[in-house]
Amino acid sequence: MALPSISVVLTLLLLLQILKTDAKVSSIIVFGDSTVDSGNNNYIPTVLKSNFKPYGRDFDGGRATGRFSNGRVPTDFISEAFGLKTAVPAYLDPAYTIKDFATGVCFASAGTGYDNFTSKVLSVIPLWKELEYYKEYQSRLRDYLGNDKGNEVLGEALYIISIGTNDFLENYYLLPSRSSEYSIEEYQKFLAGIARNFITNIYKLGARKISLTGLPPMGCLPLERTTNLASGGGCIDEYNKVAMDFNQQLQALVETLNKELSGLRLVFVNPYTTLYDIIQNPHSFGFEHSAIACCGTGRFEMSYLCGEDSGLSCSDANQYVFWDLSTLQRKQTAY
Repeated sequence: MALPSISVVLTLLLLLQILKTDAKVSSIIVFGDSTVDSGNNNYIPTVLKSNFKPYGRDFDGGRATGRFSNGRVPTDFISEAFGLKTAVPAYLDPAYTIKDFATGVCFASAGTGYDNFTSKVLSVIPLWKELEYYKEYQSRLRDYLGNDKGNEVLGEALYIISIGTNDFLENYYLLPSRSSEYSIEEYQKFLAGIARNFITNIYKLGARKISLTGLPPMGCLPLERTTNLASGGGCIDEYNKVAMDFNQQLQALVETLNKELSGLRLVFVNPYTTLYDIIQNPHSFGFEHSAIACCGTGRFEMSYLCGEDSGLSCSDANQYVFWDLSTLQRKQTAY
């Protein structure tokens, strides 16, 4: 019996929402964090990288591309589903040219968030800089295709935004600055305001088909469960409630912007319930482990701590819901 991998589940969630809009898609344009980063962090001075094994071991050719995954990320599957390239290239990768980027480009940076302060924690690309790269890309695309064709591609492209978990787990709950400045409810509103401004900005720049992804059950990520000793390694309910509350705010934002911005087709993709069900009932979905990850000991490793030299990573990622401490494993699986 064939059972869906996490990537397939997320891809289907996205497609079901996207197909409610205009299904004609000329290009995939990606903003966000490690959930969709296809290698931009390889080219910036940060410790948060994944361009080494065991990352990428199930990617075509077994290459570690800088994706925080054993294989492809959801946006790669989305691109392929629309008949475009099988892997969306990273904008900062010098191996690619504007010809490659004409049908898909990724500006995402692992470790970033809506909040600019979040990107400073690990010295990654802030969301405002992703937007600046996009503006640069627009200019290059018009030079390459001509103004009319370039604008047509930009208008028919699907824009995918996947971001937000780091704002809470790497910033608000880890460092004192934001938590002393905002209550958790105030911080959620602060982030939702940034999301609103970002979507409005790319709309003004020509985006019309936009997918906004909500938060997963972040209290059930392996690192959070490892540190939750008080409940014996269970999910942190407070974090999960914050994720659900924030998703409700994003859903309301989507409804508001669709009314305010003429011609906008903005969809909200909420992965929370589906992923929570998989985490709580892994065997029903063909997995063996959901409390620990494949990489390293599966409890706290990510990036260099997942290095192949550790010799601790699992032999079969298909048995694990998570690849590393916060990243879902992506390999398509058939049983």
